[in-house]
Amino acid sequence: MKKRLARIVALALVLVTIFSGSVRVSAANNATYTNAAQIAQLVAEGYNKGTKGPITITKGTLKTKGWLFTTTKDVYLVTLSGTEMVFNQSTEWVTDLFSGFNLKNAYYYNVVNVIKANVPKNANLVLAGHSLGGMIAQQVASDSAIKSRYNVLNTVCFGSPLLSLGSREGTVKRLGDVNDIVPYLSGNTFVAPIWAAVGLNREDGGYFGRPITGHKECYVREDVWGKYDVTGEKNGKATLTLDLSTRVFYQSKIIDW
Repeated sequence: MKKRLARIVALALVLVTIFSGSVRVSAANNATYTNAAQIAQLVAEGYNKGTKGPITITKGTLKTKGWLFTTTKDVYLVTLSGTEMVFNQSTEWVTDLFSGFNLKNAYYYNVVNVIKANVPKNANLVLAGHSLGGMIAQQVASDSAIKSRYNVLNTVCFGSPLLSLGSREGTVKRLGDVNDIVPYLSGNTFVAPIWAAVGLNREDGGYFGRPITGHKECYVREDVWGKYDVTGEKNGKATLTLDLSTRVFYQSKIIDW
């Protein structure tokens, strides 16, 4: 009797599958992030020698706690890693020069095109990048096509200079180790020197005399940046829950633009 009942149930499931089209069963791989260092760790996964690419897009939920209310918004997190010398990948020093002077470049165009091709119109964006990636993130946050098509809520930059001041959409937070000189290496340091310095949130990771090491290693450390929330706000309360099953890496080829 039990075997017959099991067969009937199995047959019913098969019929449901046949007549209802393809059935996709997947458990969401959700993870909640509470501080900026954890976001930097996600960004750092873009340093993969070009095997997967420097760009990722992940669907998630941003929860921000205010004085009276907590707001929850569906978002797409876009992460951008920085300078990496990889054949046919637009993260080389030439791109650093272009972006440093706020000029459009292959990496910038690739990010804009990837977002437009893979993120629904009117969606909320959170951008995060390290070094060159943070510069590109600021350029993307100021791009007219992106601003007209999406809502850029936050941009978090790790060890990145100031770019696109006055035209970026949303809140921009730049985080920089006190020994890291890279956050000052852009044309805006000369155009807007006060804001280039004042707008940088600084913490000491203990890299005195080792600025390059600090630039590479500091931002993923929760003991240094754990007081900053996922939007880069010091002592903030924002958290980001990501469905990691939606996370996709994208290449950034050197293109003839």
